Amino acid sequence: MEATFKDFYDTLIENLETYAGEYESFIDYGPDLFKLLCDLLNSDVDRSLKLPICGAIAYYVAPDDIISEQIYGPYGYIDDIYLSSYVLKMVGERHGYEFIQQKSSLSDVESIIDECEAKSLEILSDEEIKSIMDYIGL
Repeated sequence: MEATFKDFYDTLIENLETYAGEYESFIDYGPDLFKLLCDLLNSDVDRSLKLPICGAIAYYVAPDDIISEQIYGPYGYIDDIYLSSYVLKMVGERHGYEFIQQKSSLSDVESIIDECEAKSLEILSDEEIKSIMDYIGL
């Protein structure tokens, strides 16, 4: 019997499909932001942005990040989403949001990135943000 493996994007969707909590409006973007980071990594993005993109991708799969999904469930994706939006803003500043939009299935990627950053900043403390950045070396 041949084994089949799930894409991590599918795992993220599965982890969040039943979430109907307070932060659902932006936590549901987590899988799409992860996929977008992966797609940007495989594009002609500026070489200096590849390391932050890799860091944001790795942060999604790190089991013991600052707000662990294993402990907090879907709430644990808030730090991942914050970091994704932070790195995607770096890409937007360098390449423009039209460049990102071309790689995304999201309807208005710039607004979504702004929303995810703003909502996560409402929740995360300054200390948590510093810890997230220290965790991946930004």
